[in-house]
Amino acid sequence: MSSELIHKHTLVKVYHGFGHKQSLTLYGHVYKNKFTKERSYNNNIAANIIYLVKLFCIKPIAGARIQLEWRKQVMESTTEKDGFYKFEWESEEDVAAGWHSVTVNLLNEAGHVVKGEKGKVFVPHITQFGFISDIDDTVMVSHSSTIFKRLRVLFTKNPRTRRTFEDVVRHYKLLSEAHTTLEVPNPFFYVSSSEWNLYDELSEFFRHNELPAGVFLLSQVKRWYQLFKTGKTKHEAKLLRVYRIIDAFPHQQFILIGDNSQSDPIIYNLICEKYPEKVFAVYIRNISYSKTVATKDLLRNISRHGIATCLFENNTEAIEHSRNIGLII
Repeated sequence: MSSELIHKHTLVKVYHGFGHKQSLTLYGHVYKNKFTKERSYNNNIAANIIYLVKLFCIKPIAGARIQLEWRKQVMESTTEKDGFYKFEWESEEDVAAGWHSVTVNLLNEAGHVVKGEKGKVFVPHITQFGFISDIDDTVMVSHSSTIFKRLRVLFTKNPRTRRTFEDVVRHYKLLSEAHTTLEVPNPFFYVSSSEWNLYDELSEFFRHNELPAGVFLLSQVKRWYQLFKTGKTKHEAKLLRVYRIIDAFPHQQFILIGDNSQSDPIIYNLICEKYPEKVFAVYIRNISYSKTVATKDLLRNISRHGIATCLFENNTEAIEHSRNIGLII
């Protein structure tokens, strides 16, 4: 490993993993970013712009040796061209439901640890339902279909000043408790076209707004010169991420939540075609009125599989629908 990998500005990012005893998954990145100053949350637009740009001023490190420590198990891998790494393994010990600690180490050529970072793996309780939700324009007001508005919000706001849609927090909290208890919440997976560059920003947004904790599955990192293309990812990649979640948890039925600003209705229709018995309901926020008719057609097709569907503009409508189908009480 070259000396640059031991540089103090080399970051080992560990994202929340997920799974169960037979199949655990953990993602992360290794890259250089000399802008490591702690995030400040204020209304200074210039400061927010500068911080956001810095999140994309990264240099992915390919071929870095990465070591995962999971209890008594130790595994090794290397990063891909974009600095991305992935571990998939089977636990030798029983894994109770909840959050579990892992450690990811950066190794030098001699195999010695030069930097380590802690991470978490989420093992859901075997509840009746799991929830897969988009983020932009489903939970967070983002204006995804209008590039100028999207970039204006992205550049000028921070995770504590970004807006949620009215009643979305109440709806998600009710869903997290659907047919279970406060001690055993339903699992949430947040699948988004936003890039891994924004992982910490999104995590803080969810924490600050007290949305249900969950696992994020985001899109490939972008560099500074791709910043104006943020949030633009082919829907095939998002579709595969959702497939991966559903395949990982055979005991749950899933509720899919999204919006029609981009491709969620198309993606969810494909998922329901492949897994009709695994999807209990589909919720689509009607954010793009020009796509209302097409969205209704797709939801009508989904409903033919016996799956409940709801096209809504306000989360109070979605909450009422959830009550009517017995999803929440």
